[in-house]
Amino acid sequence: MTEQTQTPALRLDGIVKTFPGVRALDGVSFEVRAGEVHALLGENGAGKSTLMKVLAGMHQPNEGRIFIEEREVTMESPLHAKAQGVVLIHQELSLAEELTVAENVYLGELPRKRWGFVDWTTLNAKTNEILKRLNCNFDATTRVSDLSIAKKQMVEIARALTVDAKAVVFDEPTASLTDAEKVVLFDVIRDLRARGVGIVYISHRMDEIFTLSDRLSVLRDGNYRGTLVTAETDEDEVTRLMIGRSLSYERNHEHVELGEVALEVRGLSCGSLYHDVSFEVRRGEVVGFYGLVGAGRTEIAETLFGLRTPSAGTILLEGEEVRIDSPVDAIAQGISLVPESRKEQGLVLGMSCRDNITLPQIGDLTTGPFVSNGAEVAIYDMYRDRLDIRSPSWRQAVGNLSGGNQQKIVIGKWLAMKPRVLIVDEPTRGIDVGAKGEIHNLIRELAKSGYAVIVISSEMPEVLHVADRVIGMYQGEIIRTFDAGEVTEDSLVQAISGIRADKAA
Repeated sequence: MTEQTQTPALRLDGIVKTFPGVRALDGVSFEVRAGEVHALLGENGAGKSTLMKVLAGMHQPNEGRIFIEEREVTMESPLHAKAQGVVLIHQELSLAEELTVAENVYLGELPRKRWGFVDWTTLNAKTNEILKRLNCNFDATTRVSDLSIAKKQMVEIARALTVDAKAVVFDEPTASLTDAEKVVLFDVIRDLRARGVGIVYISHRMDEIFTLSDRLSVLRDGNYRGTLVTAETDEDEVTRLMIGRSLSYERNHEHVELGEVALEVRGLSCGSLYHDVSFEVRRGEVVGFYGLVGAGRTEIAETLFGLRTPSAGTILLEGEEVRIDSPVDAIAQGISLVPESRKEQGLVLGMSCRDNITLPQIGDLTTGPFVSNGAEVAIYDMYRDRLDIRSPSWRQAVGNLSGGNQQKIVIGKWLAMKPRVLIVDEPTRGIDVGAKGEIHNLIRELAKSGYAVIVISSEMPEVLHVADRVIGMYQGEIIRTFDAGEVTEDSLVQAISGIRADKAA
């Protein structure tokens, strides 16, 4: 690693950005040194992404100045920012799905031959060099629409390697990546740092922040709160700076009075995805599923919700066998699913908060060709109060809300259907630490009020905090089931590594 210089690779001074009715940034100053990984933290809505979009030329500031290597610049557009050596890798994918990987990586700056024709040979060769560096198993000519979410994220990252960058901004880059892909990304970041590039790293994952960053800065409510040397602080101090209080995710030792069995699964299989899965969930209980990517957890949830057809097995609701061939069947039987990716699968981002919450039951709110506006607003008001959804109005587009409030909208939508079983897949993905605590408390309160809840999570502290029982999965099998009082981190790691109870003993 190269020695960090004290010269900033970039510096933002007194940045103010307002939107109608909102002062998103209030005089924020921020800098990242050459050869440094500088983490930028804050709750959803704190202003992190807005600040970086100002830097990348996507927003024009109302006040303030931007410096690249102490040279004042005006970022007129993302392409202009890139020409100045600043690259933003978006949290939300911004790819042209019908174009090839190479066309996306060099979009706006395709190499040309004489007379202006695209030099396809050079384009594909340069792109394949970058993909090789990222250990990607697809090539430059692959159509982006044929790639998985994780591979599309790697294409976004590849864009940063096309220029002689002075600063690269990574905005929640690992949200869609597997563990193996994260290792490659971290190697790329360290390589960029070693070459003297300034890295801005935005993430809600504290383990990544403390693994990668040299310094970290915190925003709260559009204001700069301070900068710390990462090696000289801890998670508790950072959390207090972010939200003004400490958070502790203690093990769930709460005694609960369980009701009747709401859901029972016997010998459920789905091709090669999972096999011979059996478990039950009682009213008033939270059952957590934990395992590595590909263990089969999400696929079980999708089967229960009618998105996949099982190859064997039985599903019983309150003792009666049911057949679920579609989400319509699942909803009718009282099963609701809060999906893993709320923005792609759970919300219509351009629609209002009210319309998102009432969407599944719109047929019941219709008289002839007309929808009852009063009934819709009443339903929204009920769940806004119950879930503490923070929005200026029911008319607000869901895409403008923070991640935590978006997740509450999805949960409210399905609670409004009055389900017997609520499945929540990755309940706090992409959500800040303060909103995580709110979602965890909400899940516990839902169980106390009589819901049977299944929580699927890739975060061990989350599962241990909210679940009454934890099911460890490995390669499509349930390896062990633990009561909250008996599970340990070691035993859970053994289970998701395929070590059964008798072998562990």
